[in-house]
Amino acid sequence: MTLLEVKNLKVDFTTQDGIVNAVKDLSYSLDKGKTLAIVGESGSGKTQGAFAILGLLPKNGKASGSVRFDGKEILNLPRKQMNAYRAQRIGIIFQDPMTSLNPYLRISRQMTEVLELHKGMSHSAAIAESVRLLDAVRITDAANRIHMYPHEFSGGMRQRVMIAMALLCSPELLIADEPTTALDVTVQAGIIDLLVDLQEDFGTAIVLITHDLGIVAGTCENTLVMFDGRVMEYGKTEDIFERAEHPYTQGLLAALPRLDKKVDRLSTVSYDFMTGARQA
Repeated sequence: MTLLEVKNLKVDFTTQDGIVNAVKDLSYSLDKGKTLAIVGESGSGKTQGAFAILGLLPKNGKASGSVRFDGKEILNLPRKQMNAYRAQRIGIIFQDPMTSLNPYLRISRQMTEVLELHKGMSHSAAIAESVRLLDAVRITDAANRIHMYPHEFSGGMRQRVMIAMALLCSPELLIADEPTTALDVTVQAGIIDLLVDLQEDFGTAIVLITHDLGIVAGTCENTLVMFDGRVMEYGKTEDIFERAEHPYTQGLLAALPRLDKKVDRLSTVSYDFMTGARQA
């Protein structure tokens, strides 16, 4: 059953230099309990497309098109109505946990506030539920560490806290915006494995936003490749990896380092959108 359906989504920003078209006719769908990867280089419109869904665009941003969640139109809902979806039914993991977490507040306060506000829990019940979620994302000694400040956690642990916070209200959809940014490859693998395990445990649908095609193989059922705000290719992940049709996708795959081939120089992508030519 379709949970999220995005049709002809456009995101424009009004700047001093004129209108900037960040997202152009973005369309895709996601079924309940499934995972979609949105892949593209920095500036391709991945994050702004996600922010438009959640009503998180800055004041100079404008979204148009259609976003249907569980059959209901949610694009550009008034703030009060959108708050009923955010956190409760749609969660988000932001790119940088150090700047997303409030450095002046203990982890306990930042987590319990969500449960007290959205679920009406008492403080003690909210603490117990927060500890349970920290345990679920594999933070050791969660009952004690919940009272620590963000700077007392490593980068990987802060990212796990962000994941736990996104899952507090048991959302049906989780948007993970570059959840492995600035983490070393070992921690990256652990975070992706954690998301997969949590999806199996909670049945949450996931939109995984990333610039790295390498982390979506074997993780996401479908993949959407973006460039310059447009969809370059969209389909089953295995088909895109084995039979990529668009020159830009082919360039991204060619740029991935491989252990089974010895190369003197890594490929780079130079793409001309108007002609479809690619040089790698």
